[in-house]
Amino acid sequence: MTPMAAEFVSGGAGDETTLGWNRSAYDDIQLRQRVLVDVSRIDTSVRLFGRVLPHPILLAPTAYHKLLHPDGEVATARGALAAQATMIVSSFATVTIEDIARAAAGSSLWFQLYVQPDRGFTHALVQRAEAAGCQALCLTVDTPVLGARNREARAGFQLPAGMTRANLEGLSGGAASAAHRPPEGAIYSSVLEPRLTWKDVDWLRGFAKVPVLLKGVMDAEDAKRAVEAGVAGLIVSNHGARNLDTVPATVTALPRVAEVVAGRVPIVLDGGIRRGTDVLKGLALGASAVAIGRPQLHGLAVDGSTGVSQVVTILRTELEMAMALTGRTSLAGIDRSVLWN
Repeated sequence: MTPMAAEFVSGGAGDETTLGWNRSAYDDIQLRQRVLVDVSRIDTSVRLFGRVLPHPILLAPTAYHKLLHPDGEVATARGALAAQATMIVSSFATVTIEDIARAAAGSSLWFQLYVQPDRGFTHALVQRAEAAGCQALCLTVDTPVLGARNREARAGFQLPAGMTRANLEGLSGGAASAAHRPPEGAIYSSVLEPRLTWKDVDWLRGFAKVPVLLKGVMDAEDAKRAVEAGVAGLIVSNHGARNLDTVPATVTALPRVAEVVAGRVPIVLDGGIRRGTDVLKGLALGASAVAIGRPQLHGLAVDGSTGVSQVVTILRTELEMAMALTGRTSLAGIDRSVLWN
């Protein structure tokens, strides 16, 4: 990666306290090893929204893949296809959703949506994503403004010449090519909607033809209201620790959310996952699946589509190992009894 890209990928908000917690929280969770169980067959498949996925490891929506590889999100989509992983495409992709879908060749594809101040543009973007074959919409609800991303500021982060947010082309104000950070001394961005409320969730659900998930839910009260509002699923995420510093790690917040959801909708856990044991712990605490952000970007930077595929393969293999060593042969058998405490 270039130094600027590395700072963009690696950085968190403020003092990066939550960034550290997202990772270290998994180390504080102990697993319970079991013996003399027939684990000659391990099944990692999971059903989400009527589709059976071969494993529960998704690619979280991450922006600006052309910063890391010339083919950008097309390479990521090819890697996801090879690894049989669902890719969640970011609104801030550097390749159009149509080109990404062609590269994904009919594999599982979701779309992450930032609602724009221009609701007509947002409506049209949703229709484009659906027409391209995206099977779910992930509405990001935790970013009315960006957090204090000091690493990005120090690196002078901006999109290089010729690189745009391909899916925002045509949006007024040059938003497709402008820096995502607001001007110095301001907190509002031209591509983020600070007026987003529960009414907008109803608005989106009113015309979306695919399931709508809310991405960025950390609080149990918000989770309860989301289920009551009829959303199809939740993504427990603190935006990769890039917005509000000192919020808990996502795996710490997960049990409270899972308790109030009580299995009524699927939960995806996003943040800090680096090992197959982390995946197992997330599933044990109530997630139906997990999503990885930075690991896929490192894989992309190292070896393009092959790097992305290899990252997922490593995690899936480690998950299978962890399941066998804890005596679990399917995801349905993973619950809190996998944990030591």
